[in-house]
Amino acid sequence: MMSIVYRLNRLFASDGRCCEVAIDHGAHCEPTFLLGIENLENVVNQLISAEADALLLSMGQAHLLQNHPGRRKPSLVVRADPSNFYGAPAPSAPFCALVEKAVERAAALDATAVVANLMWTSDQPELYRQCVTNISRLKPECEVMGMPLIVEPLLWILDENTGEYKFNPDLKRYTALVRQAVELGADVVKTDPSESLSEYSQIIETASGKPVLVRGGSRISDKELLTRTRELMALGASGVVYGRNIYQHPCPERMLAACNAIVHENATVAQAEAILS
Repeated sequence: MMSIVYRLNRLFASDGRCCEVAIDHGAHCEPTFLLGIENLENVVNQLISAEADALLLSMGQAHLLQNHPGRRKPSLVVRADPSNFYGAPAPSAPFCALVEKAVERAAALDATAVVANLMWTSDQPELYRQCVTNISRLKPECEVMGMPLIVEPLLWILDENTGEYKFNPDLKRYTALVRQAVELGADVVKTDPSESLSEYSQIIETASGKPVLVRGGSRISDKELLTRTRELMALGASGVVYGRNIYQHPCPERMLAACNAIVHENATVAQAEAILS
């Protein structure tokens, strides 16, 4: 069994924090996710220049990062389980499929971690079973290869107005799902913020000492994103994994710089807004 520490040391900065950008959205086959990443190579180049700590990519697009020469570039994180879950109307037969030989392929790409979903919604028990099975298959392979496993607990509820799934704010159910992620072997947990940010400390506690990275989710206002980032970092988050809130922003490089300032320099919201403006 190889140690995961070496790769974690590349994923997290020397301060133990990480500002990661997710651009694996094309793997989920949802058209609205592609706005802003139609030319993914250009986006990767922008984010390298803007000094993201890590980029989350699909297996098929990881070369856009790893082909860059030199040492000063973001660490690679790869998606192990593309799904069809997103969008409206919600699919009648949702799936979350594990990529064959995911850990072996991630190691060959020099990735620092692999990401897998842990989706739960009361009306899709088969999807939940798939996710538990996927993680259970990945974990022993990760242990052999010294590959950190990032588990993404996602608690959903069907929105009857839009016909798509949205975040379920049930804190008790969500903390249980976060704990299950750790019980299944997560080395890092990637979570949604709680509905009331003050309750996020319960998520941190439930993660049992594992680093917790905050998801960005749908696009929100700059002020809300920066304020939320500041509050969650103060409550003990180890960093963020933002996607659409960065790559769909009018100026992705400045938004990333603003988030970096909060994550790594404990910048205030006002200081981060000054970077944006």
